Amino acid sequence: MKIQWYPGHMTKAKRTMESDIKLVDLVIELVDARVPASSRNPDIDRLAQHKARLVLLNKSDLADESINRQWEAWFASQGILAVRLNAKSGTGMKAVQGAIQEACKEKMERDRRRGILNRPVRAMVVGIPNVGKSTFINSLARKAAAKTGNKPGVTKGNQWIRLNKNVELLDTPGILWPRFEDETIGVHLALIGSVNDEILNLEELAFEGIQILQKIYPGTLKERYGVEEGEAPYKILTSIAQVRNCIQKGGEADTDKAVRLFLDDLRSGRLGGISLERP
Repeated sequence: MKIQWYPGHMTKAKRTMESDIKLVDLVIELVDARVPASSRNPDIDRLAQHKARLVLLNKSDLADESINRQWEAWFASQGILAVRLNAKSGTGMKAVQGAIQEACKEKMERDRRRGILNRPVRAMVVGIPNVGKSTFINSLARKAAAKTGNKPGVTKGNQWIRLNKNVELLDTPGILWPRFEDETIGVHLALIGSVNDEILNLEELAFEGIQILQKIYPGTLKERYGVEEGEAPYKILTSIAQVRNCIQKGGEADTDKAVRLFLDDLRSGRLGGISLERP
């Protein structure tokens, strides 16, 4: 399943980011804990190579907790501080302020040696669409400082937010990259909702999701829907439609409705903590 999505505003957002990154000390990159590799924009590594880095494994409540810990250790092995959190509920947010100070301790020490005191850390918040950047900022600021939404593309332009005397944040629009080198990346991003559903064949996407679960989380579909997992994806969707009373006039299974139900269950965590990638 080949997926590409790169709206025109992302090109402008990338150019603005390239300019604004000169103004910041720290790059805070939000990734989706369910797909930490696929949800990292490779352009950000290039843009932020000379900046302090902090990775936030957001939506960690929707991921497999044991895999979350593996990712934290993996990022540490790369010299990048990583923190698990759920920006929506606030879980893990207390650790973020300390992590910002830890990530910027070398910069703060340089300032101290130069006699520069009490200059706030300026941090750019980056990430792909729908990863929760604005929700994270609002949770950290404890106010509605940034626009939020449950679909990709809510933040259209950059905006500065002063958290306190120690930290200033620059919110940026979510940006993808022009071409996914690996088709799996596109599938993973579509499954978590970071690609606009309107451009997707949702039935094919559901097939991909079912096959992934059959392979790495056997028993999940049977536990949630009471269906036999050894069947082909279309047969499983038909069974889900019948079990959940997704029936059209004439008694035929409404597989379109079953597709939407399955994808919503997967994205919302109703299938349990699911990590689609391992480090």
